[in-house]
Amino acid sequence: MSTEKTPYQRISVIGAGAWGTALASVTCRAGRSVTIWALEAEVVESINQNHENSTYLAGVALPESLHATQDLDHLDTTDAILMVAPAQHVRTVLKNIHPHVKKGTPIVLCSKGIETRTGEMMTDVLADEIPGAVPAVLSGPSFAKDVAIGLPTAVTLACANTHVREALGAAIGIPTFRVYQSDDLIGAEIGGAVKNVLAIACGIVEGRNLGESARAALIARGFSEIRAFAKAMGGQKETLAGLSGLGDLILTCSSRQSRNMSLGLALGEGATLDDIMAARNTVAEGVHSAKAVVSLAKQHKIDMPISDAVAGIVGGHITVDEAIENLLNRPFKDE
Repeated sequence: MSTEKTPYQRISVIGAGAWGTALASVTCRAGRSVTIWALEAEVVESINQNHENSTYLAGVALPESLHATQDLDHLDTTDAILMVAPAQHVRTVLKNIHPHVKKGTPIVLCSKGIETRTGEMMTDVLADEIPGAVPAVLSGPSFAKDVAIGLPTAVTLACANTHVREALGAAIGIPTFRVYQSDDLIGAEIGGAVKNVLAIACGIVEGRNLGESARAALIARGFSEIRAFAKAMGGQKETLAGLSGLGDLILTCSSRQSRNMSLGLALGEGATLDDIMAARNTVAEGVHSAKAVVSLAKQHKIDMPISDAVAGIVGGHITVDEAIENLLNRPFKDE
């Protein structure tokens, strides 16, 4: 339990998937009063009655103090909000909670994605829907189960307001959930969003048995794509070299526990995207973000061949084998 003082004692978590549940759990362990909002009645019942999210984080014991609800009225008195709805649903959820959010309330964006319909980052979506909120971004190399069971994890919390980010860090951080601070919201967002696209590519490499050397090369060249994209969008290179950039990329591209990498693995082994998605109850954000990443890259005249290949595959415009052949036959150039 954190002993640091913070004005953010009552924390609301919006979204009770695996990541939202893990964040709610660690915030409880930091000593805060936490309410988690879930869409599904069975998830609320499982958390409140059995202290487990049997749908999205089965087998992990949750703090008894964690309270789940389907109502939004608790937001009227909350001190800060962790927004953990899937990226493509964040706008709708923000519209719904807006009447309950006091002006100046920090909203920490924890979903790693870009809105497909508009090409907007999550901070832009928040500015559209709740302009009176204080935006923050939480990102970094973190699997939900690792965080929920208390394994050591480090993340980046980005917020332009120094006082807010320090207080939020004190509110949710504990020794095994280390919160490093930044003022670069764009950089933190981009690292989290683009690495999901690249993780699909790494999964395809493994599914096609192309070898560890190929995966290492893809991670390195993918990191180059992230840095170029972030620079064009106004992100700081230091952020991309840290937890929310390189750190998150390494984790997501190196473990089958990653939803995006495991999806790419299945694609590489020959499964169709429709069959993969139909068999899951979780969201692989890279599938939805790929098109937006490529569109924004073209607007800014950035060459992102790996991201472009993934967008083509998940969009049904090119086969896995064609994408691999195209990448391998690109002209040699200076690094």
